[in-house]
Amino acid sequence: MTKLSLFLGCIIPNRYPGIEKATKLCLGKLGIDCTDLKGASCCPAPGVFRSFDKATWLALASRNIVLSEELGRDVLTVCNGCYGSLADANHELKEDAALKESTNSHLEKIGKEFKGAAEVRHIVEFLYDELGPEKLKEMVVKPLKLRVALHYGCHLVKPSNERNLGSVERPHFFDELVEAIGAKSVDYPDKMACCGAGGGVRSGLHDTAIEMVNHKLSRIQDADVDCIVDACPFCHLQFDGGQVEIKEKLGIDYSIPVLHYSQLLGLALGFSPEEVGIDLNLVRNSEFLEKLRELTEE
Repeated sequence: MTKLSLFLGCIIPNRYPGIEKATKLCLGKLGIDCTDLKGASCCPAPGVFRSFDKATWLALASRNIVLSEELGRDVLTVCNGCYGSLADANHELKEDAALKESTNSHLEKIGKEFKGAAEVRHIVEFLYDELGPEKLKEMVVKPLKLRVALHYGCHLVKPSNERNLGSVERPHFFDELVEAIGAKSVDYPDKMACCGAGGGVRSGLHDTAIEMVNHKLSRIQDADVDCIVDACPFCHLQFDGGQVEIKEKLGIDYSIPVLHYSQLLGLALGFSPEEVGIDLNLVRNSEFLEKLRELTEE
């Protein structure tokens, strides 16, 4: 199986260390050869940085990729934004010789060279392609009988001509991975809508970001699910922290637990809610935690 280096990005180490722990526990349990990508910087964030200064974006992104190239490993991301930034930069530099040359002129100053020897993978895409739902199902020790509202996020499936992960409007690969561990992926209106975090919206147009996530949360609430499952810590922050902000500003208390897929998978592989950091989220739902303990202790 492909050897990997784990690129954590910014939000996970600073805001959601439980996702990091869950990811590492899962990779170890699944027997996947993955090491930390030491010396990595911000990806940098694709929604804003690339739009203002493409040359610097490419230099910073390619430096991260080069660190993994030097290890002889592909990059593994657990964030849609990091995946979008690094995968897009990797694609552009491999396809455009002039762009690669100009980017390497910057990297040369720090003794680095982008060779195009590594691929950039997202953990959901990697697990689907390398293990597949059926193999994953065989490794589950605690099937999770949960109703789940799945959030793909934007950068995981777009641009579709580069991702090659099937339909953009109605993808199914992530749903298959969720159902492989015993959960039910519940369809709901606006499932593929943006959460409102990316593209600088949460930072620059916060009220708009809250309106967007509030709309999506209302749709999820109507679907009568146990939790939200995402594949991106920024989407995770928007759903988790956004619920706290909505309660403060609008007086609406959704109390819908939010899990990264690594955390959900960790539970199915036999780890406790505390071991995968679910108790560290801002939204604390005691009934949900009790249900998880019952499912994982059976």
